[in-house]
Amino acid sequence: MAFYNVGHHFFCISYSQTLDKQFPAGSELLRKAQITLHRAQYKYMPNSNSGSELPVNSAISRRTFMTKIAIGSAAATFLPGSLLAASFSKIPIGYTGITWANSQVEDAIASCAKLGFYGFETFGDVLAQWDSKGGLGPVLKRNRIPLISGYCTLNLTDSTRRQETIEKAVRWSKLLKESGGRIFVLGPNPVPRDSYKFAEYKANIVATLNEASKAIVDQGLTPVLHQHTGTCVETRDETYATLDAIDHSTLKFGPDVGQLTKGGADAVKVVKDYLPLVQHMHLKDFDGKDPSLVYYCPLGKGKVDVPAILDLMAGRTISGMVMVELDNDPKNPSSTPPSELAGESQAYLKKIGVKLRA
Repeated sequence: MAFYNVGHHFFCISYSQTLDKQFPAGSELLRKAQITLHRAQYKYMPNSNSGSELPVNSAISRRTFMTKIAIGSAAATFLPGSLLAASFSKIPIGYTGITWANSQVEDAIASCAKLGFYGFETFGDVLAQWDSKGGLGPVLKRNRIPLISGYCTLNLTDSTRRQETIEKAVRWSKLLKESGGRIFVLGPNPVPRDSYKFAEYKANIVATLNEASKAIVDQGLTPVLHQHTGTCVETRDETYATLDAIDHSTLKFGPDVGQLTKGGADAVKVVKDYLPLVQHMHLKDFDGKDPSLVYYCPLGKGKVDVPAILDLMAGRTISGMVMVELDNDPKNPSSTPPSELAGESQAYLKKIGVKLRA
């Protein structure tokens, strides 16, 4: 954790470590003190888009800062209905169906509804498979949970397939809209990362994104770019270069914070840097341990600073939804049932103050 212009990295790292020593691991006071520290960090960090830095030294001294942290943390102990919990409680949280096999989408919808999530996301391919059965609409209605979004992979690197790509985007958009969805999660195509050179494909990636997003908007949906490991837009630099070049009037950003972390990026900083563009999100945690979960994990068990991410999203009105996600390898699935995995993330969210449906 870095607190800019006040002892640079040393101060906040050492103070965070002090918190860890002063309070028992997992204690409520530790959690609230750490979140207070997170808020201060991102309130006073530099504005990366402008390159400017807030005059922290002139506004708040180290002693004053530490005093305010201590007072705020102590106050949080005696105020269960803290501002933090209140702000988190107003964020509608959904869940994606990737924790279940595509063939289990009915179970996925029922479980997400039962756990109190506000919305559901599935794949464009799943919507296409269900089209001949009358669509997912009746299943969603029976479980009283809306479809918010669909994840759809489009080929962004092959210019000879652009027309085919646009036509596919339109087909999926229509299926999404028929089922009540409003967000087209645009996933880049896989590439051989060992030999891939982003600069050689950037122009075509941007051109295809702009053309596809306009076609999707014409269908009445909001497209969001979802950077993804193993694809043509994976790294922090590739994500920034792409986001800086696209047409923001049509294409927005739908970051996956777990994938950003897995790729070595600071997910909180990426979200902060492009916050006005963020209209949807995959809230995922990463610990690098379980191959069955593609090295991801239920929320609160990994490296992603979930409270800091939610703090950035609190109070914002977005077109889509913050969607909890946990990958589950279909060829080697976790021995833990998908509903239990989703339940672990649900329990963590409730613990930090998120309110789900009754």
